[in-house]
Amino acid sequence: MLKPVLTEKSLKEAKNNKYTFMVPTTFTKGQIKSLVAKTFKVKVLGIATLNMKGGTKRTARGIIKTIKPVKKAIVETVEKLDLFEEKK
Repeated sequence: MLKPVLTEKSLKEAKNNKYTFMVPTTFTKGQIKSLVAKTFKVKVLGIATLNMKGGTKRTARGIIKTIKPVKKAIVETVEKLDLFEEKK
């Protein structure tokens, strides 16, 4: 259900206890909050969601690919999550 987004920006925000996940488009903020709280056993302070629309893209060979719409959730927690820690 929850897929972590591990990009430069999301790892930078993870230092401030803000973690980014891809979630199903049908999930509400309440459902995301309870899912994160149960999965990682942390207290959630707030959630911001972004709906990213799908569309079509053309590859280098001219093939048209369809991209599904997704929802990103940025979750702010009290404690740190080990999933987003950078290894040195």
